[in-house]
Amino acid sequence: MSIYVGNLSYDVTEADLTAVFAEYGSVKRVQLPTDRETGRMRGFGFVEMAEEAEEAAAIEALDGAEWMGRDLKVNKAKPREDRRGSFGGRR
Repeated sequence: MSIYVGNLSYDVTEADLTAVFAEYGSVKRVQLPTDRETGRMRGFGFVEMAEEAEEAAAIEALDGAEWMGRDLKVNKAKPREDRRGSFGGRR
């Protein structure tokens, strides 16, 4: 399972996010998507922790918390939707 972290500062780094979430347990992976056109951070990221209990504690503590001048939005990440579209069908 992953944690979605939204409303991040555009200046945040993977190391910054790792440090914050490490207070709640072992961080396995941090991902900060960037805009393909500009290469700029998109203002959200994903954190994966070793244990679900650690993820739950981090979500509870950090959702709505102010960090780097922004109010974080932290919750369980939803599975990515298939963006290819369903029209057209098979022929």
